[in-house]
Amino acid sequence: MSTLPHAVGDSLTMLRRNLKHARRYPSMTLSVVVAPVLMLLLFTYAFGGALGAGIAGAPHAKGDGEYVDYLAPGVILMAATSGAVSVAVSVCVDMTEGIVNRFRTMAVSRAAFLTGHVAGGVIQTMASIALVTCVAVLMGFRPGATLAEWLAAAGLLTLLTLALTWLAAAVGLVTRTPESASNLPLPLQFLPFLGSAVVPPESMPAGLRWFAEYQPFTPVIETLRGLLTGTPIGTSGPLAVAWCLALALAGYLWARTAFARGTRR
Repeated sequence: MSTLPHAVGDSLTMLRRNLKHARRYPSMTLSVVVAPVLMLLLFTYAFGGALGAGIAGAPHAKGDGEYVDYLAPGVILMAATSGAVSVAVSVCVDMTEGIVNRFRTMAVSRAAFLTGHVAGGVIQTMASIALVTCVAVLMGFRPGATLAEWLAAAGLLTLLTLALTWLAAAVGLVTRTPESASNLPLPLQFLPFLGSAVVPPESMPAGLRWFAEYQPFTPVIETLRGLLTGTPIGTSGPLAVAWCLALALAGYLWARTAFARGTRR
């Protein structure tokens, strides 16, 4: 068998393995879905009245001032960041329990291990994003996107999820315990709060506003918000794609280097 078909076949086998693990042990997958849904419920019903009143007149808010329409794109992005934890933990478990050493004694493509984890993580995270979007619609989120805009939003979320999944895989490779692997990706889940996910950066103090405007997640959130609700996108679209590509490349190179070092131990 030639190299490429062999690697593809092994990657599909690893993908099936990871999806079966997720089905048999759903607690981690459920936590990935529950966290953004709880955020959506909390900020919409507990804080929505106070926050929505201040956002209604913001330049990039919808004219009707519905806070859930402002909040939902940010929470949908949070669903993408939540998936990083499960990938980091599953990769770390495989590395620490010795299954990778077993794979090394078999005719298994080395690329298949990481590819299977990343593909499985992307599929699970995109499913959770779809569920969070449905919950947001049930809560009153009313996107006015066309089919092309929905496809563009899905493509951007997929690219972001791929980037974060590669970063999470690298974290799982360099950590020694599953507990450490579950803790290191947590800053990724909080960064959207320091962007435009919950409130506009214009409402923040000067230093925090600067950070919120220039951190990676803000242009992604603004692009999603523009695609789904019709608010201005401006330069956020190209910046969002550039950030996602840069994070994906960094995560891939980090994971490949860490895996090569780990398998030589």
